[in-house]
Amino acid sequence: MMLRDDDPPDRQIAKLTRINAVLIDRIDRLEESRGSAWSMFQAAVALEQEVLARTRDLERAMADLSQRNRELAVARALAEEANRSKTRFLRAASHDLLQPLSAARLFLSALTDTPMDPHQTELTDRLGSAFESVEQLMHAVLDISRLDSQRIEFNRQPVPLDDLFRRLAAEFAPVAQAKGLRLRFMPTTAVVDSDPIFLRRIAQNLVSNAIKYTHRGGVAVGARRKGAMCWLSVYDTGMGIPAVDRNRIFDEFQRLTHDSATPGMGLGLSIVRRACAKLGHPISLSSEAMRGTVFRVGLPLVQALSDTPRLAVAPLPALRGRVALVVENDPEMRRAYQMILRNRLGMVPRIAGDTAEALATMGDEPPDVILADYHLENGDTGFAAIEALRAASDRPVPAVMVTAHRDPAISRRCAAMGIHLLEKPVSPPDLAEILGRLLA
Repeated sequence: MMLRDDDPPDRQIAKLTRINAVLIDRIDRLEESRGSAWSMFQAAVALEQEVLARTRDLERAMADLSQRNRELAVARALAEEANRSKTRFLRAASHDLLQPLSAARLFLSALTDTPMDPHQTELTDRLGSAFESVEQLMHAVLDISRLDSQRIEFNRQPVPLDDLFRRLAAEFAPVAQAKGLRLRFMPTTAVVDSDPIFLRRIAQNLVSNAIKYTHRGGVAVGARRKGAMCWLSVYDTGMGIPAVDRNRIFDEFQRLTHDSATPGMGLGLSIVRRACAKLGHPISLSSEAMRGTVFRVGLPLVQALSDTPRLAVAPLPALRGRVALVVENDPEMRRAYQMILRNRLGMVPRIAGDTAEALATMGDEPPDVILADYHLENGDTGFAAIEALRAASDRPVPAVMVTAHRDPAISRRCAAMGIHLLEKPVSPPDLAEILGRLLA
């Protein structure tokens, strides 16, 4: 819009007014745009400062988290080392812990074979119960320690369930009879894949628990094939397990009742759960209040026992006069073996403390059986003794290795050498059964 000199003054004023209004409007718009840009700039600066502050907070949190992770890693390493140290200590100490217990049980067994009055009989019965409780607790502590180890190694092999049932029957028949219960083991030809030591421990704990919580009726143990699996089942007519307790009973030190007349520490089913989990054996239970309970353990089938040659068990009189060469470095154990072998089994014991003494004791006449402790003095072992005695004999002499070390390597070497393995503490019935089987 242009001003012309010939325009009237009022028109020029009107034009100037409009021009002035347009200019003022432009200035206002320019100021508004400047104000918006300034606000955005201020907001950007504030946001950048907030980001920097939060970044510093995050860096501090990350540094704190890294420090916590380092502390946790150190604590975990210390805990794992402490657990390994505990396992190593228990493994190393198991021999010294079980050696006197084994000797005491053998001496007590020899004592029960002597004439006694009723008071002495009661005392020996109570001592036997006390030793049995200590033995069970020792086994539980050692089993839990080994099962908690991250480096546990099992010695899996074919296990005939009929042999297992026969040994369990001999072990628990007196206990069931003392409570007035029926105890039945169903015949089976099943052979399963498992660790024989831990499978026996699983079955022992299940049968022991069934007898413990059954006050009338009985306990039945059997095996049922289903596909590629064989289910070892333990039935009882006891009090039953309430639904709310069926998970709790597998925890340590958990018992259905706190009746002092019912023995036990509540560790048996915890060992069963740990061992089954490590071996990959599924476990289940069914129960009905006041009607009883059944525990089932799933075991992979190997073959039918009818295809496997079975060893007969010699009757006890067949052991009489047979020569047993014992290689044992502990004087108390040597004396205990001597008393049991001679007085109870009627055998002829020859006693030696190490391999050299065993060779000198044997002379030119090989024994009928060798009974050797794994851990001897000065680096000597039962394996060395058995190898030397067999080499000096004109025939393969049957042998039994006695040990407190639950090491799969020992089990594998025994299997490779055809040596029967016997765990401490040694019980006279187990010893008699093994010797009878070897000398059949």
